[in-house]
Order: sequence, then C-alpha cells, then structure tokens
Amino acid sequence: MDVATKYWHEIDDGRIQCDLCPRECKLREGQRGLCYVRARHDDQIVLTTYGRSSGFCVDPIEKKPLNHFLPGTPVFSFGTAGCNLACRFCQNWDISKAKQFDVLTDQASPESIVAAAQRTGCRSIAFTYNDPIIFHEYAIDTAAAARAAGVKTVAVTAGYVNDAPRREFYEHMDAANVDLKAFNDEFYHRVCAGELETVLDTLEYVAAQTEVWLEITTLLIPGHNDSTDEITEMSRWIVTNLGPDVPHHFSAFHPDFRMRDVPSTSIEDLTRARDIARENGERYVYTGNVHDPVGQTTYCHECETPLIGRDWYELGVWRIDSGGRCLQCGATCAGVFEDGPGAWGSKRLPIRLGR
Repeated sequence: MDVATKYWHEIDDGRIQCDLCPRECKLREGQRGLCYVRARHDDQIVLTTYGRSSGFCVDPIEKKPLNHFLPGTPVFSFGTAGCNLACRFCQNWDISKAKQFDVLTDQASPESIVAAAQRTGCRSIAFTYNDPIIFHEYAIDTAAAARAAGVKTVAVTAGYVNDAPRREFYEHMDAANVDLKAFNDEFYHRVCAGELETVLDTLEYVAAQTEVWLEITTLLIPGHNDSTDEITEMSRWIVTNLGPDVPHHFSAFHPDFRMRDVPSTSIEDLTRARDIARENGERYVYTGNVHDPVGQTTYCHECETPLIGRDWYELGVWRIDSGGRCLQCGATCAGVFEDGPGAWGSKRLPIRLGR
C-alpha cells in the first residue's frame, strides 16, 4: 500500500527532493529513491511498503543484539525491503537490496502486529532485517500502537537519517541498536556509500536527548575497519561523547554479498577489539556471531563479578536485582532489567500474518 509521507519538498527544476536521509534523492514522477521503497507518485513522495513485510519471527532480544534491555525475553521481529545505504558486506542483502516486492509475502496493519506480539508473549517489537528509517511511517504507526498496548519497541538501524525525521522517529522508540560500521569516513564512502558524521550525530542525539536505551554494533571486517588505531579512536569517542555505559558489540564478519573475498573475522581479533574498548573505558563490550561465553557475559564494572552469563542466546548466571544492582558489591549495571531473566532462550519462531 502506498502511503503519503511528509519529509520532502519541491525544487526549482521540477523534481521533488526526499528529505528523510542525507541522500536527499531528487525524483521525477515515477522515479524511486536509492532505498527503492520511497517513490514520487502524484507529485508527492510515498512509502510503497506500508503494511507489507518480508516476514515475522519471534527472536531472543539478544539477537538484535541488545544485552541490557529485558534480557532473555522474546521480541517480535519484522522488516520490509530496501535500504538507504549500499554496504558491500550486507548480511541481509536479499532483503535490503531487493528491488522486487515478491520478498514482501506478509501483510499486516500496525494493530495486527501488536496483537500478534501480545499473542506470542513478546515484551517488545523489533524493526529489523532492513533499516526501519526507510519505512519510517509504518514503524512509527506500529510503535504508537505498541505503546498504547504496553509493548516496547526496538529499532535496529544504521542511524543514517536527517535531523527532523530522526527526532520524530525516536520519540516513539524504547530501545535501539545503532550500527557504527567503522570510525573513518573513507570506509563509509567506499564500502557503504554513506558518511560517518550523520551516524555520529544520531548516536549523540539518542544518548543525550532521548530516553531510548542505546546499544552499538560494529561488524569487524578484516583489513577494513579492524586496526588497533581505529578501534582505539572509536572507543575513546564513545566514552567521551556517549559515556562509558553504552554497550558495544563487536560482531564477526562472514563473507557475503560483494565482499566474498574477505576472510571471516577471527575470535582473536574480536577479543582484541573488546580488550581495547574496555581498556579505553567502555564498561560493557561484547563479541558476537561467534561462540564466546566469556565475551558475551555481562560483568560488574566495579568488582568484575559475572552478572549475566550467556552461551549464545541462553542465559545462565543472573546476579543483579531489578534495578540492575550487582548482588556482590551493589554497583549499578546500566540497562532495563526486571526481577529475573526471561526464559525464551535461543528459540526462533517464524510467524505468518496476513494472506
């Protein structure tokens, strides 16, 4: 279903400029933006994927990844199609790069998504698989319906969005995991066809001006964004500009899409990145996409007691109270916690809605 949007304006040469993200695609009638889902139709910009999804699934919240937001609980996950970046390493390229809408097999209104989340016992809904920024209106309407029903919402995003839509979007979110793909602008230009500054602006905005729980993911790609100097600079920026309590996930790259000639990330390099970030003051740093219980466990930043033990998505040790306080020394672990962990574990439950 096509839905009218508001972030656009006319320019002098008869084209319309989309103002959602820094690409600012300038379109003539019938043309689509780089994201492929926002198009000019009847002299306005419309979202062409409203109410249409590439699929629904109940996942562990840690898979987003979020380690400090309702640990162990199930999250109702969905996405649409398209993306406003062009990452050569995309792990979901069949969805994010899709230009045919046959990947959109399920149809669902915001209200039906919320009802399905409640029916399956999910505490939250995640906009994921592709970036929710490009289905801005659908995500916001779903988040508003979720909030009215007492269900939390999670954005899994690259943070590539202009200021006004950014502010509106995060008014409706409860948690976010933002990809910080590298800490050099050349990487963003060459590998993602984007720019670093906008992502840093998003991170600073979410951390300083919203109540949204924030975590960060960096996919560590051998030879591209994994140098000691770059990780050092990145981690120091995070501590200085966002604070020490924002969890940071270093995830392993696996060859895919247009970077099949690059080797997978070793667990040694993930551990090195984690060690560097911790040495520079980041309190909660994790490894991902590998089996590493040590690197995936949450530790008290004061006494180093294991607070939340993880083996992949299965939780073991739980040594915090509902306020996140360490049962050993009383120091507070930042996050959104309850009296105990959820019991969803590593299960993955595909859900079918609509026709």
